[in-house]
Amino acid sequence: MGKIIAIANQKGGVGKTTTAINLAASLAALEFKTLIIDADPQANSTSGLGLNPKDITQSIYECMVGLAKVKESIVSTELDFLDIIPSHIDLVGAEIEMINLNNREARMRDALLEIKDLYDFIIMDCSPSLGLITINCLTAADSVIIPVQCEYYALEGLGKLLNTIKIIQSRLNPNLMIEGILLTMYDLRLRLSNQVVNEVNSHFKNMVFETIIPRNIRLSESPSFGIPAILHDAESKGAISYLNLAKEIITKNGLLQAV
Repeated sequence: MGKIIAIANQKGGVGKTTTAINLAASLAALEFKTLIIDADPQANSTSGLGLNPKDITQSIYECMVGLAKVKESIVSTELDFLDIIPSHIDLVGAEIEMINLNNREARMRDALLEIKDLYDFIIMDCSPSLGLITINCLTAADSVIIPVQCEYYALEGLGKLLNTIKIIQSRLNPNLMIEGILLTMYDLRLRLSNQVVNEVNSHFKNMVFETIIPRNIRLSESPSFGIPAILHDAESKGAISYLNLAKEIITKNGLLQAV
């Protein structure tokens, strides 16, 4: 059975999509069968892997409202071990449409049952909100990665997210774990970045990944080419950092012998 990991933070601009794309690509590069689910109506993971959201006819939206099967919505990518279930702007309306559906918080979990054993990892790119779609992702997930940018107000809203996770653990998904807090957009030259690293580590200790994601031009450029950083420039600091993150997660999950 594959491990489902949600990338979540209701704060925008913290590197959720960058993390989802590049972590999934790094796991795939290490030959772990990986699926990325774009659960954000902005569809940035979809376009970041070379698909045009306007051309998508079957997305995660159709899967969640019962109009399509998950298996029928999977699209392959340039990486042999990486697939994606794309998103579409229609996902914006899914929260309203799902209000009257039975078991509405578990629509994602139920949809993924038929494919969970086909992948080693399923990575979900959540939207920057704590709405019904994100709650669906956290209900379906085995664990959650929380990206935190190394900038001013870094911890803003983090308490609210952790409280939401506790509520979901108590009511919807008792097995949900925090995979780790991931520090992103780190700039070695800035005193502020180092202060944020120290502050997050002092607050959350063992919950923080050892890998820190730097600010990197290749990470910023690669979405415009529709490819992850590892295909854009495998030797860039950004690509190497996400490969290290993938190895850290693999080691944490007892899969090191496969690397």
